[in-house]
Amino acid sequence: MAEQFPGPVLDLLDAAGERTVFEHAGQEVTGAGLLGMVRRAVRGLRKHGVGPGDGVAMLLEVGPGAFAAIIAAHVVGARVVGVRPGLTDAQREHLLRDVGTRVTDRPDGPGARGAGPVLALDELLSAADDGVRPRVLARPEDIARLLHTSGSTGVPKACAQTYAAMTAGWAHRPDAWPPAVRELAGRLQRFLVFGTLASQVMMEYGLLALAAGGTLVTAGPPVFPDALVRHRATASVITVARLTRLVADQRESPVDLGGLRALMVSGSPLEPGRLREAAEVLGPVVFHGYGQTETGMISMATPEEPAGSLGVPPVDLEIRDPSGRPVPSGTDGEIFVRTPSQGSGYWREPTRTAEVFTDGWVRTRDLGRLDASGRLWLTGRIRDVIIVNANVHYAGPVERLLARHPSVAEAYVVAVPDDSTGEAVHAFVVPAAGHVPDLGDLRALVTADLGEACAPTRLTLIDEVPLTAAGKPDKRRLAAGGRPG
Repeated sequence: MAEQFPGPVLDLLDAAGERTVFEHAGQEVTGAGLLGMVRRAVRGLRKHGVGPGDGVAMLLEVGPGAFAAIIAAHVVGARVVGVRPGLTDAQREHLLRDVGTRVTDRPDGPGARGAGPVLALDELLSAADDGVRPRVLARPEDIARLLHTSGSTGVPKACAQTYAAMTAGWAHRPDAWPPAVRELAGRLQRFLVFGTLASQVMMEYGLLALAAGGTLVTAGPPVFPDALVRHRATASVITVARLTRLVADQRESPVDLGGLRALMVSGSPLEPGRLREAAEVLGPVVFHGYGQTETGMISMATPEEPAGSLGVPPVDLEIRDPSGRPVPSGTDGEIFVRTPSQGSGYWREPTRTAEVFTDGWVRTRDLGRLDASGRLWLTGRIRDVIIVNANVHYAGPVERLLARHPSVAEAYVVAVPDDSTGEAVHAFVVPAAGHVPDLGDLRALVTADLGEACAPTRLTLIDEVPLTAAGKPDKRRLAAGGRPG
């Protein structure tokens, strides 16, 4: 039986020894050095009485100290709550409910003051190091961390993940890597990390890089491609919007990205045409991941997969019809999954938990299909809909169709009130270089393929899509700020 998380992470650092595992602010940190930081942070937390089941908020930027503090909190068995930048005051305080201790590297930053103890990261890491491997106190059934959804539909939901689920996760266990992850792991020699390790994706890929013998290289708010060149990165995480800008920049003013071997796209679907264009400009480096806060990774497409496919899922997955029955391959339906590291529910929200977590399965609320080869294809989101004349139309197919038009680089659609039809489609479009999209042309394209009800009645041209704090397209902001075109 595998040792309880985070014991395997301590083993990774111990095995790394004098190998550099972190490059941060001009300093190199070895595996032994980072393990020492974890030991000091453990002693600091225990000194302040933090133990199994206690809530600890991490208001930290990315860096070896932040990594050490998070792992240390898991060693003592705490319930770790990551707080990413960019949240509103109301969202942040919602995340910080039920938290006793806050650890911060910004004593005057947002959320740093609370009713309970507030520990400065420097203070936490100043404890004496006895050189003894700390005993992992985490209990399998305890909540290891609360992972928050993007908040794009309101206040973020807190998804609870147990220590048993984290132990079963794949990132820190090479023996559990699916084929696509194994291929990716071999490309993570220098993994560029940024933002915050409160990001589920950033932490998972960071652990994967360490397990693969790579180095985590930190950057401030990254500007691509400059950050990739400056830090000699072989890999990083990238949103669809950033990937589109990177491809455009490389076409206009190319720089040498010969050392780049992997860009992991997550957060939103990648239109097949844009993926093919990225491959033409950047080479075979794009890995398209599909997962959710509630489930972790569900599937991943390597650069060799057909454009639009998300590969063969290495987890239990069913496509179901509206009555809950599995459908044959090639048939669209809602995606239900079971993953080894999935959440156990939403923290203190039993009604929402019952809607999504059912009989050991997670209802993704995504639409998709499995082809005859077992590959997964996404086709839309159940809740991302426009209701025209009482008929439900999904936003995903409209967006993908618009994005194929030569005048369009990116497309996002939202519902707007309409006196005649109840709701109508409002398209927000990032123009392709040198083009000005025309509403009539786009309406004709959509009408011909999906019908008049799906055709946009309004068009707004935008320079770039606004993003949530999690890096996903923020349709709430689009809908709130959009103007008729």
